[in-house]
Amino acid sequence: MKHFLIINGPNLNLLGKRETSVYGSESFEGYFEKLKTDYDSVVRLEYFQSNIEGGIIDKIQEAGFSCDGIILNAGAYTHTSIAIADAVRAVSAPVVEVHISNVYARESYRHRSFIAEACKGCILGFGLDSYRLAVEALLIC
Repeated sequence: MKHFLIINGPNLNLLGKRETSVYGSESFEGYFEKLKTDYDSVVRLEYFQSNIEGGIIDKIQEAGFSCDGIILNAGAYTHTSIAIADAVRAVSAPVVEVHISNVYARESYRHRSFIAEACKGCILGFGLDSYRLAVEALLIC
């Protein structure tokens, strides 16, 4: 059985409460429970969220040599953090960058990802189902 880790960055702990017109009204915790149920026969899913850049880096380094893949939604750090990109490059697990919204349909400062080139691939714009698509992508890696 494969082991995947989902890492969410800043403000994603407020899913279902913040900017519901962009991110939807479902909490990530509720979605995560459904995701675990849907894939319980093929993958063990783990979840971590931090509003702190260093916490995200620590978790990537901690899990990135032992798990089979990481699904990373770095939130706003996507557009600012070379340190997270370096952490992704440093580990052996494939990392898929995920975004709930289509960042290219939003403000121009969201169009640049510092972590994308370090990742195996990127999935964005499919709402919370972006995470499901990332699980599917990692299953074929």
